[in-house]
Amino acid sequence: MPETKTYLELSEDGGGAHKFYEVSVNGTVVSVRYGRIGTSGQLKTTAFATPQKARDAAARKIGEKVRKGYEPAVQGRRAARAVTRRQVTSAPSTARAVAPVLWRFRTGASAFGIHIDEDRCWVGNQSGDVHTLAHDGEVLAHYRLPDGVKCLVADDFWIYAGCDDGTVYDLSSKLPFAAYEIAADVDIFWLDIHEGVLNVSDRQGGLTVIDHEDEFQWSRRSTGDHAWMVRRDARAVYHGHGKGVTAYAPDGSGELWHTQTRGAVLFGWQEHGAVYAGTDRRVVQRLAKRSGRVEATYACDTVVYSCAAAPDGRYVFAGDSASSVYCFAQDGTRLWKLGTGGGSALSMQYLNEQLFIVTTDGSLACIDASEAAIAEAKDGRVPAAVDVKSAAALPTYTPAAAPETVAAVPSGGVLVECVQDGPRLRVHVVTDGYDPRWNVQFPRHIRQAGARYVVDSVHASSSGFYRVRGEIRRLA
Repeated sequence: MPETKTYLELSEDGGGAHKFYEVSVNGTVVSVRYGRIGTSGQLKTTAFATPQKARDAAARKIGEKVRKGYEPAVQGRRAARAVTRRQVTSAPSTARAVAPVLWRFRTGASAFGIHIDEDRCWVGNQSGDVHTLAHDGEVLAHYRLPDGVKCLVADDFWIYAGCDDGTVYDLSSKLPFAAYEIAADVDIFWLDIHEGVLNVSDRQGGLTVIDHEDEFQWSRRSTGDHAWMVRRDARAVYHGHGKGVTAYAPDGSGELWHTQTRGAVLFGWQEHGAVYAGTDRRVVQRLAKRSGRVEATYACDTVVYSCAAAPDGRYVFAGDSASSVYCFAQDGTRLWKLGTGGGSALSMQYLNEQLFIVTTDGSLACIDASEAAIAEAKDGRVPAAVDVKSAAALPTYTPAAAPETVAAVPSGGVLVECVQDGPRLRVHVVTDGYDPRWNVQFPRHIRQAGARYVVDSVHASSSGFYRVRGEIRRLA
């Protein structure tokens, strides 16, 4: 029999779904291709004993998707989601000296994503590559995601990567999996996650908030467009855009304050009591979280692409469009300006007297920001930067097409179950010792009524839900 194909799409107005699902049957082989509309998606192929068993399996898969709202469609009629990539230029530094770079890792494409914690360094680039490194520069792991890693964000010990395709991936286990899907009409600029709640700023100056179960919560439109900043804490969501910074109540009930900054906001950072906005008018401004009052201004020499601060703001750092990095005292006094030696810093983070930057040339660089090292750098004495290489045998981890199936719950594993709750599928913990009424944060696209899954561990959130950590496997 000739090959048969069934093509389905699910695209919800105002929702997160913008997906396709294609099932092909060729003799005894069933091929399933799925993903975001406008992309090539992922492919999974399964062989069956007879053509009839292959057709029966394909029919079951199609039936499952139709029951979830998928409909027959013509491929190519719906457009892919809008994607705006940040257009940046990078001029040579005008600083008289170069920063003391200890090591540099070249990812191969312009990079915006960075996260630094006590254990490791994370970097994500526009080609969809995410690497983790030790603090001495040793490359530990490589994840391959769809193109355009917008940013890397941490929420407690969970690490997430947001990509151009509108999917936010959880990288906390060996195999990444899709944790959130952002509506197709949101042209993503930046992301932040707090207590499992995803906050998205976009090209139109919009702010979209999605809860821990990947369901739309609320949205607002600020007065300015091109919103390159979103930061969140328990007090508010801080939204930076072309007209300044606006703070909203976490539940979306209203605006708390708005502050016109000196120039359009291109980057944002937060500490306990303040948010920092880097602008196209060559400044970083510190705003009080409670009132929005401008507490200090840090003047640079060209457009500010990125900024960061030491804990409690005792030092403030900035990266400009001319390949320089700056350090300021808390009151705004400039302490130093040095060249990066490798492009303009598009994101940065400070930890334990080291400043980590990711740049327009795709490098993650570690700068020794101690007083002694900076003093020597000003005199032209800098260490020879180590050019870090990735090991040829380093494995690459990609999002799993589907969870692995296991026959039994392994020792120490936690069993969860998908349950129907009115029109929604929820996930509850079945293993003893957990509150069976609490919902579990769980990838929406793999939920199936009655299905049971094994996870490595679950952790209680202060907001009253469980979060999984580690690999997700389906129980046969």
